[in-house]
Amino acid sequence: EMAGETEDEIPESGAVFTFGKSKFADNVPSKFWLKNDVPLRISCGDEHTALVTENGKLFMFGSNNWGQLGLGTKTTVNKPTCVKALKSERVKLAACGRTHTLVYTSRGNLYASGGNNEGQLGLGDCDDRTSFHLVDFFSKHEPVKMLAAGSNTSAALTQDGRLYMWGDNSEGQIGLGKESNALNPREVSVGKRVSWVSCGYYHSAFVTVDGALYTFGEKDSGKLGLSTEKLASHKVPQQVTGISDKVVQVSCGGGHTVALTDHEVYSFGLGQFGQLGHGTFIFESRLPRVVEHFRRGRVKHVECGENHTALITDSGLLYTFGDGRHGKLGLGEENFTNQFKPTLCPRFLDYYVHSVTCGGCHMLVLAKPRPEGSEDLILEEDDVTEDYFEKSYTELLGDTHNQSTLNRSLSARVRRRERERSPDQFGQMFRTLPALGGNQLSASLSVPSQIHHSHSKKPGKIPHNSLKSTVTALKTVLKGISVLYSQMLLSLLKRYYLFKMHKFILIYSTVY
Repeated sequence: EMAGETEDEIPESGAVFTFGKSKFADNVPSKFWLKNDVPLRISCGDEHTALVTENGKLFMFGSNNWGQLGLGTKTTVNKPTCVKALKSERVKLAACGRTHTLVYTSRGNLYASGGNNEGQLGLGDCDDRTSFHLVDFFSKHEPVKMLAAGSNTSAALTQDGRLYMWGDNSEGQIGLGKESNALNPREVSVGKRVSWVSCGYYHSAFVTVDGALYTFGEKDSGKLGLSTEKLASHKVPQQVTGISDKVVQVSCGGGHTVALTDHEVYSFGLGQFGQLGHGTFIFESRLPRVVEHFRRGRVKHVECGENHTALITDSGLLYTFGDGRHGKLGLGEENFTNQFKPTLCPRFLDYYVHSVTCGGCHMLVLAKPRPEGSEDLILEEDDVTEDYFEKSYTELLGDTHNQSTLNRSLSARVRRRERERSPDQFGQMFRTLPALGGNQLSASLSVPSQIHHSHSKKPGKIPHNSLKSTVTALKTVLKGISVLYSQMLLSLLKRYYLFKMHKFILIYSTVY
């Protein structure tokens, strides 16, 4: 395993990018790739991560207080570490729950490690394990094609469309009605073959081959997307009727659910951090509602963390929204704000994003460099293609010495910001930021005309190689205008208050 230093070094096979409290690289946004192997699948738990490679190796890192890394200890691990105990088998799938991990190998063996207080390891007891133990049940069944794990729940979907779940059922989150838990895998059936499954923190969902969506578990806050009548039976799977199209994917977060059809993205449940993507004032949606940002059919993958959401489009672009704490939305080291609508991650404009996975307070992205001269990027109408939080005033405005009107008003702020950015003061976190200088941009850039966002919902295309210069030029102009307007407003306010004060003094001296 090797950690990357510069963009140029990233191999064609791609890299793993980490955001938020991943435990990797001191939780600073970072990237790594593997020597002689290629990352294939990633799964994030609440505070830990599993990585499966093309060669069938399993790498684990993150919190380990329950033994969820399966390395034989309970010590936190801050860099990807190979699970040597599984080296004799090719690992195909992995799923991370809140405190446990499930793994499936090409031999047809399913293993589990970590917290087991509700029997979520499927081993017939409630004792925690610090190394991977075989779940006998699946050695005698059809091959498994998908795994999922929640707070204290586990799920395995076989190739013939049978769904098995085990662990905590206190809220009905494994669909077994009044039973409190299941220490061994149990089949959950609605009489139809299942094609997709997801476990949230305290609720779960699956999709059947005919495109029907079923939810079950904790019924608060609308995260099941069910009508009041159906909520009464929330401890067994209930069909969500608020989506007319066939559902192809579903993902469950902490208090929200996101479903994908061939044409639209739907979300429902809690939205207080913006994780529903419906805008600033939608804190809850009890029924499925379309996420309005994308043209029909653009989104190809959906993923929920505890309080945030990530989407990948057909052109390999990444969008995130929801809780921005610790930078887990991937929008810049200084941008920890919540996003209430799908927000393009400018970090990956030069990459093709293959997969994304979201945890409790982190996110991992698997992406490959976009080849030079590749097809035009297609953006949505409202997309912002560069992150202002990552740039200093000097960079945004160009050479302030050539802009006498801005220089007087901004010089103190620029100096202060550059002092604040000093690597010596803040250590490693800021050493990866762009170098500052007064002459990176010309103040008189002409604005190229290659970008167009059409109002008729037609794709806005950007030739790949002209994207940066276009955005930089627009940014310079817009920022300059906004600063000038700010200065004018301040000047007007100052005059107004001076006038008021003058009037007051005149009245005061007349009376007394």
